[in-house]
Amino acid sequence: MKRSDIRLTREEFAVAAVNGGGGECLIRVFVQPRAGREGVVGLHDGELKIAVTAPPVDGEANRAVCEFLAKSSGVAKGRVTVKRGETSRHKLIAVAGIEVEDLINKLMEK
Repeated sequence: MKRSDIRLTREEFAVAAVNGGGGECLIRVFVQPRAGREGVVGLHDGELKIAVTAPPVDGEANRAVCEFLAKSSGVAKGRVTVKRGETSRHKLIAVAGIEVEDLINKLMEK
């Protein structure tokens, strides 16, 4: 199965994304660094699995995940931050300035 064939349902996306309050969404992410291409790959233990081409060195993979989520959700890069898991594949990422439903809709389009 090609990565482009992977389609998650709204309910599957909703497992990983929650309303963080204060105008931000929180999304649980499992990062796959050094991938062949970037994108949402599926779910991994209730976390949204995102593949990035960047290596897990000096925060490069963190930046790549934040840039991917910013571009996918249509918010500025500065509005996407790693809240927890700076040095782990398991991360909690905050996306400010977008509602949970809008974030899920935009990620489903990618």
